[in-house]
Amino acid sequence: MRYELYYWPTIQGRGEFIRLALEEAGADYVDIVRKPDSEGGGVPAMFDLLTGDDVAHPPFAPPILKAGKRVIAQTSIILMFLGDRHKLAPTSEDGRLWTHQLQLTIDDFLVEAHDVHHPLAKSFYYEDQRKEARRRAENFRSERAPKFFGYMERVLNQNQSGGKHLVGARLTYADLSLFQIVEGMRYAFPKLMAQLEPDYPLVTALHARVAERPRIKAYAASDQRIPFNTDGIFRYYKELDS
Repeated sequence: MRYELYYWPTIQGRGEFIRLALEEAGADYVDIVRKPDSEGGGVPAMFDLLTGDDVAHPPFAPPILKAGKRVIAQTSIILMFLGDRHKLAPTSEDGRLWTHQLQLTIDDFLVEAHDVHHPLAKSFYYEDQRKEARRRAENFRSERAPKFFGYMERVLNQNQSGGKHLVGARLTYADLSLFQIVEGMRYAFPKLMAQLEPDYPLVTALHARVAERPRIKAYAASDQRIPFNTDGIFRYYKELDS
């Protein structure tokens, strides 16, 4: 079965967490919105899905995954679905719940990373909230980011995999998502990450291992991987990384 992924065509954003899972699984999928409008793709195709009356359970926002007749939204739910199908999650119920819990924590941190540069409202330009962003960034750098990475380091340390994985002895979608968080943080906060990473060697090592996985490495080197930019969730503003 070919999956259909619906997400904004010019940013990694939340869609990238889904892409990484699909790529690691070797799944057959198409990034619908990145196809030309003339071929049934583009942003109009996504809005048809969001606003159409023929979807029994209409999604609120992308990312959205179509799997046959299923229409699934919310990053963590899509990953839970793919994890069960493609051996990217444990087989035990406890393991699946723990993986899902970690993913929800990662989702929470992603919101915090975004709100550093848009602390007042998404609809305001960054230039309209620079003062508030600087104040938010100071707290993010000194408290929130170290707390998050410290927690993930602790989870890795306590796992019986010897720190190689967050859950169990095999790669899960939570590992892929933590990899993406490190990627995004290195782009948006390079100075901060240079200071933090020596304190969290297990997180740093997990990122390096995921980066070398054959399918992830090939995807990262391909045109399919959208570069980070200042339109996405992770944005680099020098003044916020000071």
